[in-house]
Amino acid sequence: MPKNKILKVQDIEISITSINDTDYICLTDMAKAKEDNSRAADIIKNWIRNRGTIEFLGTWESIYNPDFKVVEFDHFRKEAGLPTFTLSVNNWVQQTNAIGIFSKQGKHGGTYAHKDIAFEFGSAISPVFKLYIIREYQRLKEIENDKYGIEWDIKRVLSKANYQIHTDAIKNYIIPTLTYSQKKDWVYAEEADLLNIVLFGCTAKQWREANPQKVLTGENIRDMASINDLTILSNLESLNSALIKSKIDKKDRFKILLDTVKDQRKSLESIDIVKSLKKISNSTFLDAQKNIDLD
Repeated sequence: MPKNKILKVQDIEISITSINDTDYICLTDMAKAKEDNSRAADIIKNWIRNRGTIEFLGTWESIYNPDFKVVEFDHFRKEAGLPTFTLSVNNWVQQTNAIGIFSKQGKHGGTYAHKDIAFEFGSAISPVFKLYIIREYQRLKEIENDKYGIEWDIKRVLSKANYQIHTDAIKNYIIPTLTYSQKKDWVYAEEADLLNIVLFGCTAKQWREANPQKVLTGENIRDMASINDLTILSNLESLNSALIKSKIDKKDRFKILLDTVKDQRKSLESIDIVKSLKKISNSTFLDAQKNIDLD
């Protein structure tokens, strides 16, 4: 089952489900914006039986659905407006083979519609609500397509890959030199924190103590790093591995690594300042870029 995304419009949470890379917005959730939100099903029924709605749905299906049954659509169009005319979403789908709107049961159940149709339904709620949902949907798509977010993911994968190189160097060149009484398990954490201190200015433990809420969601100091930080981290892991193999002591390695961070951070920030921002949320890079563009 596809995982639903959530839009928050005027304090109302609206589910979006994706089928074959196409978004369908929950009209049932949208109907909650009406003052009497307990009648969401009735609001949708009254909307879909309207002649203007049927014209819109039929036109949309004629453009995007090659299997749309036009004859059945004409029948509904002729009946629309009569006092005895009734129509449900399921009846519309079954009779016309429509693909732009559907109803489903279970968790996140309700009536869903293609974004074009959902925005049209927004007009039945209120013009203001329609504009808000369009704005929030566009913002969601911008975040999803945000090149900085994608690059962050790639850099995080690379830093995790280099982490193995780093731990292998510790295992092969530091662990064998320790005495039996020394805490070998601590060495890995100490070497990881050597990189954390030169790059982030604190140990992993200090970060956890300062960010208890993020710890509860399973996030760590490196999950909150900027793109530039992750780039430098990958380089530090490789560099420290080489220094360990060359038997450079920890004090000298610390100075070399710290100087490397300063030099690389200066160079990277001169290329793109947005990439130096910490990843506080999915919209961090996007919102920051907008602010820079406005300056």
